[in-house]
Amino acid sequence: MDRWRDFPGARVTVVCLVGSGALVAAGTAGVAGSPWLVVALGGLAAGLWLLGRAATDTAWRTVDPHCFVADLWLGPVVAAVIAAAFLEASPGEVQAIGGLVGLAGMVNYFLRPVYYALYGLVARRSGQ
Repeated sequence: MDRWRDFPGARVTVVCLVGSGALVAAGTAGVAGSPWLVVALGGLAAGLWLLGRAATDTAWRTVDPHCFVADLWLGPVVAAVIAAAFLEASPGEVQAIGGLVGLAGMVNYFLRPVYYALYGLVARRSGQ
């Protein structure tokens, strides 16, 4: 097992950045928080899920499944959950919320060396 590639911290970063991109794009396009935004984000998640399934299919695998293509669909799911919590948000607020989701993803990205150090310390202490 490649402990650095399989560590879930990288996947959390990708999910947050994809969700952030979806919310920022919606806010930039002038879409306010509404049930329709939640439905649209759900549709985007479904499309990315199908793309991830196709990309990791062994019949014609041209993409390494470890490049997190299979996890892209979770970004719009996170964005839809957040949009559902803020149904009355203006387009600017939707965009700002997307920025905060992206900030959370980047904080996670910058803390990954700390996670890896702690993971390595625990693995070394436990004798693995």
